[in-house]
Amino acid sequence: MHMSLLLMEQILELFLMILMGFIIVKAGIVTDEDSKVLSKIVLYLIIPCVIINAFQVNYTPETVHGLLIAFIASVMLQILLLIIVSFMGKPFCLNEVEIASIYYSNSGNLIVPIVTFILGQEWVLYGCVFMSVQLVFIWTHCKKIISREASYDWRKIVLNINMISIALGAILFFAQIHLPEILNNTLSSVGDMIGPASMIVAGMLFAGMDLKKIFGNKRVYIISSLRMIVIPLIALALIKLSRLAALSSDAPKIMLIVFLAVITPSASTVTQMCQVYGNDAKYASAINVVTTLCAIVTMPLMVLLFTYIK
Repeated sequence: MHMSLLLMEQILELFLMILMGFIIVKAGIVTDEDSKVLSKIVLYLIIPCVIINAFQVNYTPETVHGLLIAFIASVMLQILLLIIVSFMGKPFCLNEVEIASIYYSNSGNLIVPIVTFILGQEWVLYGCVFMSVQLVFIWTHCKKIISREASYDWRKIVLNINMISIALGAILFFAQIHLPEILNNTLSSVGDMIGPASMIVAGMLFAGMDLKKIFGNKRVYIISSLRMIVIPLIALALIKLSRLAALSSDAPKIMLIVFLAVITPSASTVTQMCQVYGNDAKYASAINVVTTLCAIVTMPLMVLLFTYIK
């Protein structure tokens, strides 16, 4: 129960950041279109800093074993959930923005502050494993459907700054190379902006919408229910059936972190990609805001279920 209350407090803080983005647009300080610049900064600067910094931890057999557990769980969930969401497409008549919003969680922006707040900085690395695995899917599957490209451009995928950051972070970790303190502190400081910057973007976009139209759209609630209730329950069942939490003394916490990454609201990266590639960014942002509101209740409840179901 204590963990659920801490989680609720953290989500409320993030929602207040959305409100800040909303206010600065409504006050005429900036426009909702200005959020495009901030979106690119998040995608191409802040997220890479988070990834590289997360891998700057001491190499120990326990850490490597924990990383392996987190990696197996993350890959398993991403593949199985993608198959499940794909099957949902036809009966629910889902378009590409809805598919991406249901499937992709906001782990990239929320898992670092949430895990730090609840478990401590030393556990963030395992959250970044899920985030790194999801980034591979984001820059392949998500980019393809959002940009409506006919095929994958593997050269662009491999040379994407986020993919390079994952490879660089892993190389530094396994080679036991620690960056100079001043560089590490800089990466950490920039990475700390991920939650606030992403939430402010969502709020700025939200301010440019017709609120009656958004909250009167039944589709937003259907998509939000699938993202915040159906997907977390499926993920919970998959995690418990996998028995990965029994592999080590740290495994229960590692699996909780992976579960937290899955049950976050829809990815604000979907909104940012819609902006960059000319898809429906306002609809994606509406889903992001509604799922963030839902998360205040659903995430603590899902964590309670996780801890009670053995």
